[in-house]
Amino acid sequence: MIVFVRFNSSHGFPVEVGSDASILQLKEVVAQRQGVPADQLRVIFAGRELSNDLTLQNCDLAQQSIVHIVQSPQKNSPNKDETGDSCAGGLAVILDTTKPSISLPSEKSGVSTYNSFYVFCKSICQSVKPGKLRVRCSECKQGTLTLARGPSCWDDVLMPNRIRGVCQSQMCNGNVAEFYFKCGAHPTSDSETSVSLNLVTTNSRCITCITCTDIRSPVLVFQCVHRHVICLDCFHLYCVTMLNDRQFIHDPELGYSLPCVAGCPDSLIKELHHFRILGEEQYNRYQRYGAEECVLQMGGVLCPTPGCGAGLLPEPGVKKIVCEPGNGIGCGFVFCRECKEEYHEGECSSLLSLQGAIAQKGYVVDEHAAMQARWEEASRETIKKTTKPCPNCNIPVEKNGGCMHMKCPRPQCRFEWCWNCSLEWNRTCMGDHWFD
Repeated sequence: MIVFVRFNSSHGFPVEVGSDASILQLKEVVAQRQGVPADQLRVIFAGRELSNDLTLQNCDLAQQSIVHIVQSPQKNSPNKDETGDSCAGGLAVILDTTKPSISLPSEKSGVSTYNSFYVFCKSICQSVKPGKLRVRCSECKQGTLTLARGPSCWDDVLMPNRIRGVCQSQMCNGNVAEFYFKCGAHPTSDSETSVSLNLVTTNSRCITCITCTDIRSPVLVFQCVHRHVICLDCFHLYCVTMLNDRQFIHDPELGYSLPCVAGCPDSLIKELHHFRILGEEQYNRYQRYGAEECVLQMGGVLCPTPGCGAGLLPEPGVKKIVCEPGNGIGCGFVFCRECKEEYHEGECSSLLSLQGAIAQKGYVVDEHAAMQARWEEASRETIKKTTKPCPNCNIPVEKNGGCMHMKCPRPQCRFEWCWNCSLEWNRTCMGDHWFD
């Protein structure tokens, strides 16, 4: 196997050794290459100094892993136990979504059982993959820091300054651990990191999916009181369906998110990178919808020009809106805040504004254009009959059969109103024209 060695936090080079080689043998190979005594070398991997009698395989050193080897007088390492022996293995932590715990090397076999973390690899894989938890010094950004203790929960990993240690680099006095993740499906460079998906875990308890009832692995565990489990395929379908219906919820602190599929309270997904499971195209649409929802929540408007849709934040009460072009955004269209048509004085009337535009521009209309205009007018009438703006938030709502009792589809609105009179739904509407 090939192990990449970074010597004294400077240059790196590959070392070819057998998978059953010991840490001592690795030291001897590096010592011969660097011209230094082997007994002055210390091997650090994933926050632990590795003892000489361990084999590379037992330390979870996969093919093309990166280890740090330093030559320095030993600092007071918090890694040592009362007998002075270094910790047996590398960082071996189970950050389970239900009961965090530390997994230590087995005393009988000497083999560690490591948990599979999951990440979204944005580089090569473009998908959810098993990940590797790594640690480095927050000051020099080198993996030469030995931990005072291993992380025992996701807060230890995701929140800064939770765990301390000692950086073994000669020129660094850093003592704060910084955790990060790498994709475990392919070799990665030092600078290549991946986003951790803390709700995705191995289905070690064989829990059935809440929607398809299959037992799949990995799964996503919602942060609700019931810890509902959903397989990744069903989670993808759930997200796409809710996105198509614009049923995502805009939270002022979290952003555009979804709750547990069972509708449990206080279950919004906090780490929005989980929605990368949607795939590149749908994730871009998710980001666009989220930005639009944020603008609307702030009292802004969206430019109605097809292909533009720029978010604008005009002053309250201003009727004349200008979609100012700049920085590649904005089309220059001037429109009415109320009806989203070209700006006009007086009351809103889409038919009146259309006639005024034709009279002002003085178009020369031939027979073919007249036929096309009739088709367009028919389309306009169809749209007019099938959609109306919500009286509360002004979002267009389509009526596709059924009664006159309408409910705004926006999660933040949900205004119930009458299609016939555009007023809040009441007993008069119910009695007079429920099924007009």
